[in-house]
Amino acid sequence: MRNYTLLDTESTIAKLNNMRGYPLTVKVNRGRNKIETVDGVIENTYPNVFTVRLQDGGLNTFTYADVMARNILFYKRKI
Repeated sequence: MRNYTLLDTESTIAKLNNMRGYPLTVKVNRGRNKIETVDGVIENTYPNVFTVRLQDGGLNTFTYADVMARNILFYKRKI
């Protein structure tokens, strides 16, 4: 099992802050072969979570640990 340090978390938050406002496709591994793909924009970052505003107006919340564990992947979306 990988140990995550504060530096890993801070760099993940910084990278997500740089992606704020850009259209993205977010691929989420929910476990047990459940893969969800959504289109949206990173709206806000908070100390433990970040939010993604979906194209349909919905809002999803994810943790930084999921990003570091590679359960959430981001792809640039062409407009």
